[in-house]
Amino acid sequence: MDDYGLDIDEVTKVIDSADVLVVRFALLDKRLLIDSRTSEQEGPVITLVQKATSVEERFKSLKQMRPRFPLPEKIMSFMWPRHIETLRNSGIWGKIQQRLTSLGGDTMSERCDEIFGELMREEKAEVLEAIRGGAGYQALWERTPS
Repeated sequence: MDDYGLDIDEVTKVIDSADVLVVRFALLDKRLLIDSRTSEQEGPVITLVQKATSVEERFKSLKQMRPRFPLPEKIMSFMWPRHIETLRNSGIWGKIQQRLTSLGGDTMSERCDEIFGELMREEKAEVLEAIRGGAGYQALWERTPS
């Protein structure tokens, strides 16, 4: 374990070896799905997906998303316990971007940048919901009518 709450070396090994990887986040219901499988017709995929209710549901949604590929033997996963920005600061995001770019070229690098921006916006919106006491949150204080 290190300052980020997990073993960065182990996470790096998973990023470098997993065919399909799902990253869960402490603050977000959405998941980061990385499918590094490629063929003559299709490159790798990085996208945000909804939280699955079961492993079976995740495999089914992956098959729908990538019908030309057989189901992977396993889907690797890890929880990122910190804010999204620390994913970049830790070097983990760079590893993800480097692997996908090596498999899919510069368009994958651009796609990684888009997804990172989307993650940052999702996290900001979630934090604002928590502050405002929005859906799923309870405000710690309420404004008293004057």
